[in-house]
Amino acid sequence: MEQSELQTRISALERQITELPAGSVTKKTIKGREYFYHRWTEDGKRREKYIPLGEVNSFQEQIQHRKELETELKTLQKKPSKISRSKAHKTSEQFPAAEHDFAANVLLGESLRAYSASVRHYRKRECYQSLHDFIYGNISDKVFILYGLRRTGKTTMIRQILLQMNDEDLAKTAFIQVAPNNTLADINKDLHVLRQHGYCYVFLDEVTLMEDFIEGAALFSDVFAACGMKLVLSGTDSLGFLFTEDEQLYDRCITLHTTFIPYREFERVLGICGIDEYIRYGGTMSLGGVNYNEHSTFASKKSADEYVDSAIARNIQHSLRCYQYEGHFRSLQELYNKNELTSAINRVVEDINHRFTLEVLTRDFRSNDLGISAANLRRDRKSPTDILDQVDVAAVTDRLRQMLEIRNQTEQKVQLEAVHVSEIEEYLSLLDLTEKIDVISLASLDRKAYRTVIAQPGLRYAQADALIKSLLMDEKFSDLSLAQRNFVTERIRNEIKGRMMEDIVLLETKLANPKKSVFVLQFAIGEFDMVVFDEDSASCEIFEIKHSSQILPQQYRHLVDEKKCASTEHRYGTITGKYVLYRGESQQVGEIQYRNVEEYLKSL
Repeated sequence: MEQSELQTRISALERQITELPAGSVTKKTIKGREYFYHRWTEDGKRREKYIPLGEVNSFQEQIQHRKELETELKTLQKKPSKISRSKAHKTSEQFPAAEHDFAANVLLGESLRAYSASVRHYRKRECYQSLHDFIYGNISDKVFILYGLRRTGKTTMIRQILLQMNDEDLAKTAFIQVAPNNTLADINKDLHVLRQHGYCYVFLDEVTLMEDFIEGAALFSDVFAACGMKLVLSGTDSLGFLFTEDEQLYDRCITLHTTFIPYREFERVLGICGIDEYIRYGGTMSLGGVNYNEHSTFASKKSADEYVDSAIARNIQHSLRCYQYEGHFRSLQELYNKNELTSAINRVVEDINHRFTLEVLTRDFRSNDLGISAANLRRDRKSPTDILDQVDVAAVTDRLRQMLEIRNQTEQKVQLEAVHVSEIEEYLSLLDLTEKIDVISLASLDRKAYRTVIAQPGLRYAQADALIKSLLMDEKFSDLSLAQRNFVTERIRNEIKGRMMEDIVLLETKLANPKKSVFVLQFAIGEFDMVVFDEDSASCEIFEIKHSSQILPQQYRHLVDEKKCASTEHRYGTITGKYVLYRGESQQVGEIQYRNVEEYLKSL
């Protein structure tokens, strides 16, 4: 195997290993029943986490696969680690660092071409231009931080810019793949070697894996960026970068956060069209399509849970462990020590679109979706049914709770209090995973309310889909005909999609209009799904948001209600537009403008 291939394979193995569970699966017999647990060691402490019976085999396979990869990695690492001089690259003589034994995995020269080749046909995210401007602009004495949750395009953007470099620039470029066993001292030595041999552009991937990164990151700006090197630091530990920016790299870095992927990018970059596809899979750049990665992160409840655990919960825990020498866990310390923090985050993510309050975390879990769908089915104008009232709701809810791996209050080792909720909410917001949308009541303007929107809709939908699977297991429900079962489950899915579509529109409209107020406006009876208020012009626009492709008068009845409109204008100025956002074609219906929701989102 050529040295360039060897280094590429080592980097790939280390990346795969970090994404697989370490440790082992153990079995316990309690009162005649078998229970399985994932057991591993972290920071010298033994950790355990319950594994649902249906996932044991898959978990064991992942652990076995990790062991096989670790064995292969050890074998490859025993081979000579010097990076051979490229015969094909005429400028390699100018940069003898290629013969140096690096502490980390360093790719140089033609190895960078090989590393980048697979993204040749990928479309670029909108934020790519910021990275390009840093590399080729006149910015000095600062480092570039490229961060965001997993699978949001960070490493792909680096590979894309490597691919576009000319031979002269590429000969002065290095890519460092940081491993968990690397320290800041290791990277410091490697960077000194690269600087001494004229390397100008250095990309460091997964730098937050280093335990001492947060406390010593000033090294990158104060030493190497100050000497003229262009350093790009990337990683999935978003919270760690935020801690670093606040202290070590304060005012000495440019940041680019990749976590939020709006609908227009989902469609343009992935080549996948449709609001329903975005509802089901939106949030990462890993939906199979003609322009990007092959596998969807949120294709199933299991894969979505793995993402919550690895990309969100571990992100928070790793950053808190490394920041201020574990001195910033605050009230979450006990939850972390008893392995309860992930469970609390899972519960929050499932209920985030409805209520992010202490009550949600401490009460016995029950599904909001089920109750809302039951009420809507009872009053359906065409085919009313009370089938969901006949379903064993307690049994369905218990199965749903088990599917979501969410512990009831009686199962929690640590009592969750308001301070826990507040801190979890704070960290999820810092990760750009959530955004608060104000809910204003004209009847009581002093009452503060909001709805918390999740920025990755695929997470929400994957957990909602688990509800439907639980419902199908109910004895009463299984007695229905196939047509009846399909009708009920499709109705539930549409209810979920409808409310998620509202959240998506509210979130993207708010982010696209930072100088305006975007909120839900409630009346004594009914509400406007969205109001966009421009204080400078003393005007507003009012919206209804419908997950439908049909036009019906009941959809805009509130928009033409004279009392509601008069009350709104008294408070928020002249109404300059009345809109219904829906899935049909854009057209005018009297004073109401019907706009296709996908066209609207792409126009923001």
